[in-house]
Amino acid sequence: MEKLTYQKAGVSIEAGDKLVERIRPLAEKTLVPEALGRLGGFSALCALPSGMREPVMVSGTDGVGTKLKVAFMADRHDTIGIDLVAMCVNDIITSGARPLFFLDYFATGKLDVDRATSVIRGITGGCLQAGCALLGGETAEMPGLYRENEYDLAGFAVGIVERQSIITGETISSGDSIIAVASSGLHSNGYSLVRKVLFERAALALDHRPKGFSEPLVDMLLRPTRIYVKAVESALSTGRVKGLCHITGGGLVGNIPRILPRGLGVELETRSWKRPAVFDLIAELGEIEEEEMRRAFNLGIGFVVITDKGAETEVIERLVESGENAWQVGTVSVMSAAVGEARVRFI
Repeated sequence: MEKLTYQKAGVSIEAGDKLVERIRPLAEKTLVPEALGRLGGFSALCALPSGMREPVMVSGTDGVGTKLKVAFMADRHDTIGIDLVAMCVNDIITSGARPLFFLDYFATGKLDVDRATSVIRGITGGCLQAGCALLGGETAEMPGLYRENEYDLAGFAVGIVERQSIITGETISSGDSIIAVASSGLHSNGYSLVRKVLFERAALALDHRPKGFSEPLVDMLLRPTRIYVKAVESALSTGRVKGLCHITGGGLVGNIPRILPRGLGVELETRSWKRPAVFDLIAELGEIEEEEMRRAFNLGIGFVVITDKGAETEVIERLVESGENAWQVGTVSVMSAAVGEARVRFI
């Protein structure tokens, strides 16, 4: 009888070691002053920033969802790691936190070192954008659990904020201004519906370029989620921010109410922005009603900042200086919606 080894069972220890050596110099580029230890240990170490009076840790975890399916279809893996970082850090900065470090989980049936390196190169790129360290992670090779050439990703971000500086949304009141920060497109939400419309119903190819578009579908669909860390830092520097909201799964309708005190809602002026054409393409080909589009997608707004009335110009200027496209999109108003009713009105 043949003697079995871990390698013959489908797990290559050598490939895992090779991957660690490949990604070590990438991760080292992301290190921040508080980072301790080195990649490859059993745990990740990070000190608290000095000079803080009441530091509060802020954490978040997320994945990329079925956007991964598009990356598999295209065999393009260089930006999906940016999405992973973005989905995590964009959540924790809504508390006013500074991202400190990031951990990743990469799982696959058979480890392809080149593909995994490409993914993690994207993760380190996202960490550099966010100003946080990639301190460690886990690479799991699990034969029989995943389809050939496919993998799954999860990310974990930890940040820090002074207790007295936490943004809770509790002080938001009627008349406050809502500032929109543009998305880079679909970001990483709604892809189950996107794939159903474009690839099943419309039977389009990834390299198809729709009439009037300057790029093929694959470029639109794999454009990475925008990371708003620097933008939020700039907005917070004004001292006029009362609420921060990441527009992720659930769209504008599902996310803005998460930061509003009871009894308040928002009115958004639909004429204040022109949404990216990819959303109209999806709506047309899928015959999707506008209400459903608003629940499933960001529609061109990736982040929302709520400020005092009268602070709009200063905050927008800071956001623009940080490299973002920002504008006033609406106002906060008294809205006694019943449980389950929308607290976001489009006017």
